[in-house]
Amino acid sequence: MKILICPDKFKECLTSGSVAVHIRNGIRKVFPEAEYKILPLADGGEGTAEALTEATRGRIENARVHDPLMRPISSFFGVSGDGKTAIIEMASASGLALLKPVERNPMVASTYGTGELIRYALDQGCNEIILGIGGSATVDGGVGMAQALGVSLTDDTGWEIAPGGGGLGGIFKIDSANLDPRVRSCKIYAACDVSNPLTGPHGAAHIFGPQKGASPEMVIQLEDNLKHLARVIRDTDRIEVEKIPGGGAAGGMGAGIVAFLGGELRPGFELISRFVKLDE
Repeated sequence: MKILICPDKFKECLTSGSVAVHIRNGIRKVFPEAEYKILPLADGGEGTAEALTEATRGRIENARVHDPLMRPISSFFGVSGDGKTAIIEMASASGLALLKPVERNPMVASTYGTGELIRYALDQGCNEIILGIGGSATVDGGVGMAQALGVSLTDDTGWEIAPGGGGLGGIFKIDSANLDPRVRSCKIYAACDVSNPLTGPHGAAHIFGPQKGASPEMVIQLEDNLKHLARVIRDTDRIEVEKIPGGGAAGGMGAGIVAFLGGELRPGFELISRFVKLDE
């Protein structure tokens, strides 16, 4: 008998790898002669980097980045066993769990740290990135991430806009001339399990803003600012991001990944199960 064990984590209790070991040890008491295969899984959220790194016999790399309020912190990402793919959890750099409840404010929270993790992954020679975008503290449309990778977003006086969703309304110009050139030759996939668009009643501000600390007044301002961001992207790069299914994920990070990095949004389990060759 062959038994395949491929669980997700038990949130805030056990990693997916630990869960798999406990399951195997329990079943082995009944079927001691069975052949067991452990394949830890995840859905793109917390625990994804560890699960996929373990599944591919890769390694975890530590990195110094900035948290959502631009404070230096220690973070991490995974590198697959063949060294080609980086597995990044947005939550490890731009996550809600990194902030105290009183600090949660999507008007100022930035995705800059996630961009730094992407840059570290490129430094490791990775030519593919799987980015889990669950658990974010941000509604900045991925702008902070883009800035960390060299994209310039300036106001009408030529100054870089302020971090967070509150600064988006001041964007006058987007200049990608200094985007890290390695981004263009890297395949970037975001594990995204929601279909919310960037704007509108089911968009990033209205649906995800309150859980990140936005007041009703902030939600209105964030909605206007995201609409403005979409207009500037459309005018600059001829890319229409406002209605992309999943564009509103992680406070508009989905749209930012498409617009600034040329990435793709994929259902989390589909993307990850294919990566670890679950069918095989």
